[in-house]
Amino acid sequence: MVDMRRTGVERVRNARAAESRKAGVRTTRTALTGAVAALAVTLGACGGDAGAAKEAGSGKHGGDAAPEADPTRIPGVSDALHKRLPGKTRQVVAVYGKGKDSPSATVRLFTRKGEKWTAERSWRGHNGRRGWTRNHREGDKRSPVGVFTLTDAGGVRPAPDAKLPYTASAAFTPPSYWPKKTRHDFDHVIAVDYNRNKGTSPLDPVRPEGKEKGGSIWLHLDHGSGTSGCVSISRAGMVYLLRTLDPDEHPAVVMGDRAALAR
Repeated sequence: MVDMRRTGVERVRNARAAESRKAGVRTTRTALTGAVAALAVTLGACGGDAGAAKEAGSGKHGGDAAPEADPTRIPGVSDALHKRLPGKTRQVVAVYGKGKDSPSATVRLFTRKGEKWTAERSWRGHNGRRGWTRNHREGDKRSPVGVFTLTDAGGVRPAPDAKLPYTASAAFTPPSYWPKKTRHDFDHVIAVDYNRNKGTSPLDPVRPEGKEKGGSIWLHLDHGSGTSGCVSISRAGMVYLLRTLDPDEHPAVVMGDRAALAR
């Protein structure tokens, strides 16, 4: 006599095994190995936002005005952060986050002539979808607060007359499984010198302070909502920055939520 209960169990097991083999094939076809895996980690530090809430402000020219201040200072930036700017810096991208836990920001470009800082352009943008932190960790979805130099750029598309060293490569292309709206995020990027080696491609996966501190924090194209830790602005804004930021002016970025910048 056939044990019907045993036969039923075997059928279930066989079905599960077949499904597992199919899944294994799919996984093998899409697996990233070696350098490709390292690239995925690099892009992942800044990219896809599946499930993230959409925010107002998709990177259009304008944004909330930064606080008025002494023209010899960058508005809304504390003495402590001013002192961290390299002495030769004459171009600063200031990122004013709306709030500690907000993904919305205003990005402004300032230039210095003599002792006077002048606001040149302003754009709406986004930062990490969970806001800001002074202790950035890999995967926390927050942007690091602080002052960082800007030395290297790159992207999927060729350099639009960029002055910073620029690496054009299809390797910047976001993974196919990311949301469609992120397809052009990395057409142009500027690496924020947070936990990276200056003078290398933004794709360089080396993390001098350790992987747990995260990395691949970039300025890149906006897709209408928060990022995994980067700062994003409109395409026009990115092109303008690439054509304007000059290594001879020692550009830097001052970034954080408004309260953190003022402390």
